[in-house]
Amino acid sequence: MSQSPASAAHGAPAAPAPAAGGVEFTSGSIPRHLVRFAIPMLVGNALQTAYNIVNSIWVGNGLGTGALAAVTVSFPIFFLLMAISGGISQASSILAAQAYGARDHATVRRTLQNATLLNLAVAAGCLVAGHLGADWLLRRMQTPAEVFTLAHGYLQVFLWTTPFMFGLFQLASGLRAVGDSKTPLRFQGWALLATAALDPVLMFGWFGAPRLGLNGAAWATILTQGVALAALARHLLRSRSLVAPDLRGFRFDPAVCWLILKIGVPTMVQQGLVSVGMVVMISLVNGFGTIPAAAFGAAMRIDQFALLPAMTFSMAVSTLSGQNIGAGRFDRVPPVFWWGLVLSCSLTSVATGLAVLAPTWVLRLFTQDMAVLDAGIAYLRIVGPGYLLFTVMFIGTGVVNGAGHTVVTTGISLIGLWLVRLPLAAWLSARLGRVEGVWYGMLAGFAVGMVLSLLYYFSGRWRRPVLAQKP
Repeated sequence: MSQSPASAAHGAPAAPAPAAGGVEFTSGSIPRHLVRFAIPMLVGNALQTAYNIVNSIWVGNGLGTGALAAVTVSFPIFFLLMAISGGISQASSILAAQAYGARDHATVRRTLQNATLLNLAVAAGCLVAGHLGADWLLRRMQTPAEVFTLAHGYLQVFLWTTPFMFGLFQLASGLRAVGDSKTPLRFQGWALLATAALDPVLMFGWFGAPRLGLNGAAWATILTQGVALAALARHLLRSRSLVAPDLRGFRFDPAVCWLILKIGVPTMVQQGLVSVGMVVMISLVNGFGTIPAAAFGAAMRIDQFALLPAMTFSMAVSTLSGQNIGAGRFDRVPPVFWWGLVLSCSLTSVATGLAVLAPTWVLRLFTQDMAVLDAGIAYLRIVGPGYLLFTVMFIGTGVVNGAGHTVVTTGISLIGLWLVRLPLAAWLSARLGRVEGVWYGMLAGFAVGMVLSLLYYFSGRWRRPVLAQKP
């Protein structure tokens, strides 16, 4: 039996067996592994999306348009925080998956311990910077005066979720690296359901609770995420999981932290620029008036659900690829890619079919305005086929991410967005004089991203993995 790259690099033989609580993907049926691993993540992502919609309904209908606008204004800041935490968590997950595939459990633990410390340190920095800079940020975003006070107060409270959010992201990513997607779902699902139930209680003062208005939604998130983090950490410690946040014997390793940042920073940059790109895209749409803007808002809700299979199976493909690359089982990576493509495209094709063949039915879930419906139908019929292009792109980048080449996936994403989608959307919409030009720009961006992703995958350059090195 040949040594894995990780073991060979470390000059040590592989450990005899996977750790308790983990799932090894280096042997066995690939489609079965993908389905069993992806389904809990798909359910969790669907719950998160459903919660966002329910929360918008509570805020918009119960507190009014000002409160909904305050949440909307705050969203880019929340997205940036998630991008920062997600970058660190994803980087440590990539390294941990490769080490776990090589059965190098000491490197798995050392990587995740250092990532936890790094994530919490960054969370503390974001918390302080957010509180000090919230006023400046909101003014730079040209927040309307009637919304400013509400948004500022909401942000000041919500920022306290940062350490809990970063901690949960880190533990969930570590669990997925070792093949466990069910445990994160249990705790994530509980937290989302509890938050959805607690939101109206604290917002409207039900059952004798204080009436906190919009800030009640922030307090509900703080409470539930704090409890969820404590419960998950306790569960992992009691079960002696490889991922448990046990700092006994912990040794700060600058080399590991540097490698995490080297892999994670490109992801942070990508997500940050995607957030800015969405602001630019919304600005282009807003230039055509209220009807297209409302249609775009409704259609984006459909996009969220339609693209869930792509994002979920991309994470699954990344983990399976990472473990097999770490174990030196490069022969199993192409089947991971092809099965990921088949499974994700099968689900996405349902959403594409609904978007193209029954757009009115799905849009009526969000609006009854005929003018908005007509604009939304045009969007879905143009962009809907692009869901499949987006899915293919994400499966390809899933393999590339699994090898640790996040600079490449960042480049693919930014080329598709900043060099194709946005310029073409601006040019076509101006040339046509209609908002449909923006929709065609989006479709072209998906197509270019898919082509670049496939070109890099089939080039085989992902076979040079980024592995955590022992000192």
